[in-house]
Amino acid sequence: MLPGYVIWLTLAYYVSSALVLACGGHGSPQTQKEWTQDEIDALEEKWGVDWGFTGISTFAHLEHVKCLTMPTELFDIAIVGAPFDTGVTYRPGARFGPRAIRAASARQTSFRGFNPRAGINPYQNWARILDCGDIPVTPMDNAVALRQMTAAFEELGTRDPASSASAYLQQRPRLVTLGGDHSLALPALRALRRIHGRPLRVLHFDAHLDTWHPAKYPSAWASDQARFNHGSVFWLAGEEGLLANNASKPSVHAGLRTRLSGDDFGDYEDDSAQGWVRIAADDVDDLGGAAGVAARIMDAFGGSTDDPVYLSVDIDVLDPAFAPGTGTPEPGGWTTRELIRVLRGVEGLNLVGADVVEVAPAYDGGGGEATALAAAQVVFEILSSMVKRGLVDMARTSTREEDEEEGRVKDEL
Repeated sequence: MLPGYVIWLTLAYYVSSALVLACGGHGSPQTQKEWTQDEIDALEEKWGVDWGFTGISTFAHLEHVKCLTMPTELFDIAIVGAPFDTGVTYRPGARFGPRAIRAASARQTSFRGFNPRAGINPYQNWARILDCGDIPVTPMDNAVALRQMTAAFEELGTRDPASSASAYLQQRPRLVTLGGDHSLALPALRALRRIHGRPLRVLHFDAHLDTWHPAKYPSAWASDQARFNHGSVFWLAGEEGLLANNASKPSVHAGLRTRLSGDDFGDYEDDSAQGWVRIAADDVDDLGGAAGVAARIMDAFGGSTDDPVYLSVDIDVLDPAFAPGTGTPEPGGWTTRELIRVLRGVEGLNLVGADVVEVAPAYDGGGGEATALAAAQVVFEILSSMVKRGLVDMARTSTREEDEEEGRVKDEL
């Protein structure tokens, strides 16, 4: 009989051999290769670039971070999805909008992201832009969903910025929300009102007013929660004091072509009383094209304003021929080219937040992604304007500081 210690050593040998085989023959962690940063960089250069059709679906192939569960992650601009659509009054389906917009943005890449009209590549500039994923909004309870979205926007918007440029300008991160239905603008405005400590002005592209009093939706089963819907979102925001609307600082609707309630202009009168300026879809002809619409908007905002502005784009501002995948389509809208041209003409605004909403891909038809493609391009234009405005602010702040320093020196002399 073999001695006990020989049997023990034999068993130990076979067990260790089995473990090595089970692990693929790679050995223990202590013997793993130590990688240098140069080697890691070389691997990134070799394997790290995606074509438009490869990679995980994030917006424009941006780095994806679940920002809400990683509070130490910093950014200057966050792309965040709000897949919520239980505040609609007609066709549901916009909860799939964030996913569709991300997929449609696949041809946007950092290595081919230069925007000729803006003269910048927003993905290779001063701002760290992340795809922060989606807010896990409940579809079961709109009151809870409203609280969830408000808390998420406030948490993300109060973080310190990632870049020294944002810190230099003493600016909070900006949020660009992929919707979802238009009711998400209310929690976004609630959060931004708290973050910036003052009411905001809104630039609102839409076929519809969205300033309807909730009672304009008649029902014998009225409830407080029913007031929260995508057609009353800006009425609610005005009632809560979230908007800086008055005669000297109005907010602006653009692209309107909706039918009104009843048999008179009462909806317009209510809208005017809430401090809004209206630009109809037909005005693109009367004002001399998209450039004329943009000039009219900037005139209403007083030019390149420092007031915090929230930009809200309902994709149904486009004609159904260009954006069929939406919940409340209205014939007679703008072309995609006209909307993009208008957006390019308002880059002087101080955008502190934005959304692109009401993309409902189930109604796009034909598999061509027309609506989501338009929405992805709108987001690209918004990002370009935000980044370019940051460059303008940095240059202006630097010049002001130089002037102040020169004045101080003269005073001392």
